[in-house]
Amino acid sequence: MKNILVSGLINIETTASVKSFPIEYQPIDYNFFGVSSMPSGVGLNLASALTTLGDKVSLLSVCGNDTLGSVIRQELNNRNIGSQNILPILSQTPQSVVLYDTNGKRQIICDLKDTQDITYDIDIFKSEAEKCDCLCLCNINFSRAMLSEAKNMGKLVVTDVHVISSLDDEYNREFMQYADILFMSNENITDIRSFVKETAKRFGNSIIVVGMGSQGSMLYTKSDDSFTELPIYKTRRPVNTIGAGDALLSAFTHFYINGCSPKDSLRLASIFASYKIGDKSASSGFLTEQELLKLAEMYK
Repeated sequence: MKNILVSGLINIETTASVKSFPIEYQPIDYNFFGVSSMPSGVGLNLASALTTLGDKVSLLSVCGNDTLGSVIRQELNNRNIGSQNILPILSQTPQSVVLYDTNGKRQIICDLKDTQDITYDIDIFKSEAEKCDCLCLCNINFSRAMLSEAKNMGKLVVTDVHVISSLDDEYNREFMQYADILFMSNENITDIRSFVKETAKRFGNSIIVVGMGSQGSMLYTKSDDSFTELPIYKTRRPVNTIGAGDALLSAFTHFYINGCSPKDSLRLASIFASYKIGDKSASSGFLTEQELLKLAEMYK
């Protein structure tokens, strides 16, 4: 078991199944058991996945001093994730709405409230980071000040810049610069290998993982300047692809810092993410390490 710090967004997520996109207008649609709400967000998704895999997680985030903030704290306690570092400093707790169809397509409407305008207590971060083997710093504004502190402390930094198309992206440049292990999506990248090599050359990332949706994933390791492509695994029927990238990052981080090679870590993470998307919420559907290793035996 490793100690991992996660700094990232927590919100209340409402998921709703729809017949197809685009959505045909109608005044009301009775969708029995097709709508549900629960705490989610990248920070909670990572913390939940890593905790389920067996790691000890220190979760740093923010919420509002409101009813939804109380719901988040209770849910964290239910999941054996400490809530003491969830600071109630927002005017309201963030919320999101996720529409998804039977083919796994989705549309996310995310309301961050005033999350991007606040700062997190850096002393709390330094105190928690000192105890941890790895820091997962999500690309939310309040994680930004933690990046240079993490590097000064000599900590392994993992981050995900999600949909990216330029190395000069003003918002994500610092996150790319400080990440030892960098995740991204191929959604807006034309020449993936060239983009990844240029990223590693400019920012010095040791490992880069590119999520490619239905095409699987790609791994780049700087130590031997090599690329590895892994296919998508089909472990159960997909319901909602939201949170697949968070699951991929979580399981990769878990296995890599526990001694697995980058390639083996990504293979297991891909299976973990494939199983996870059989659930409708981004923050649920996670396997334990034992369950995952047993499942992985079927995909050797």
